[in-house]
Amino acid sequence: MKNNILGIIGGGQLGRMTALAAAKFGIECHIFDPDSNAPAFKVCSKSYIYDYENINAIKEFASGVDTALYEFENIPLKSAKIIEELCLLRPSSFILSVSQDRLIEKKFLLDKAKVQTAKFYECNSYEDLVNAKNLIKGPSVLKTRRFGYDGKGQIKIDSDTDLLSAWKNIGSDKLILEEFISFKRELSIIIARDHNNNVQLYDTVENKHKNHILDQTIAPAPEISSKISKLSRDIAISIANELNLIGILAIELFELNNGDLIVNEIAPRPHNSGHWTMDGCITDQFEQAVRAAVGINLGSTERLFNIVMQNLIGDDIYLADDLINDPNCRVHLYGKQEVRPGRKMGHINRLIR
Repeated sequence: MKNNILGIIGGGQLGRMTALAAAKFGIECHIFDPDSNAPAFKVCSKSYIYDYENINAIKEFASGVDTALYEFENIPLKSAKIIEELCLLRPSSFILSVSQDRLIEKKFLLDKAKVQTAKFYECNSYEDLVNAKNLIKGPSVLKTRRFGYDGKGQIKIDSDTDLLSAWKNIGSDKLILEEFISFKRELSIIIARDHNNNVQLYDTVENKHKNHILDQTIAPAPEISSKISKLSRDIAISIANELNLIGILAIELFELNNGDLIVNEIAPRPHNSGHWTMDGCITDQFEQAVRAAVGINLGSTERLFNIVMQNLIGDDIYLADDLINDPNCRVHLYGKQEVRPGRKMGHINRLIR
């Protein structure tokens, strides 16, 4: 096996865990992140501490690696395209362009992948918002098209919302109004696809949130029907094939009370809802991302254990001391220096035997 050098754009916990997975194959990792305290810098062979818009640094980084991947979507598309000119970028800059803009993403899902989404309307002015609200009629969510995560960049809209205040307070004029979906539960599924169009899918899981941040992932999703399980897999394959994915892709889904599935959003990278695979599967999501990127055959996604993944948010990090010797718990800490409310500090995978 060729000793590739893998570039990882983004030095957060996802980049850190990807680099650790690559190390199992003897793959050297270079990390690019503007934060000198990024957790992934502690586990890589070379650090690039520059802004993502520093084109000279981007070129130097890309010229020094064989393949690159990214751990989050908010990378300037111009930078991603430059990287793609100098080395393999997996997933591609096209997939990045789809996933980093909610409007483009929704249009792609509906028109190209032919999967079901919530109703949505583009809003570039206050008048657009008023018209979209009249079309949706019921509750809706006003979202920024870019840079939103963990509940940020969105405002719930209902019958007594002051639309003008909402428009002014969200801080952008490139918005999307989405129908608010009353769902039974949130599910997600992760698919891997390689350069030969082979795919591997992980089990569909259930996600539970607190304060708009993922709190728990239950794998597999409890009492999931064969219909929903098959439909989630079919949706994942359809999206991955239409994107011509090389890499991994997480798909967040809403299970409705009538048995339908609505696609909420996609993420072409390792995902918080896939952390259970680190102790629950033969091949975890981080190793799979590395395999797909550098051209190693995809690994088995067979589940070895049922898992409840518990995020450690803020002060929850101190729970790790009590659980680190529990034989049914696997503790994963991210090496972040500062504990802050709402900050993901680590996670615990509890094995259900």
